Amino acid sequence: MKIPRNIRGHELVKALSVLGYTVVRQTGSHIRIKTTMNGDHAETIPNHDPIKIGTLNKILNNIAEHFEITKEDLVNRLF
Repeated sequence: MKIPRNIRGHELVKALSVLGYTVVRQTGSHIRIKTTMNGDHAETIPNHDPIKIGTLNKILNNIAEHFEITKEDLVNRLF
């Protein structure tokens, strides 16, 4: 599994919309998103170009855990 290394914050937010995530607010360069699918879950996405790989990895791990799927399945679904 290869995580994209050049994804921007707003691109990730757009990709996560297929999982029901919507923008709740933005403060500075950080976008707060939330979903009610499979229970409530919120995540903060830095609107950086690109998102650092460690940060992206942690965000994807949190979302995969919330939806009870593997990170590989999540990456395949999003990208």
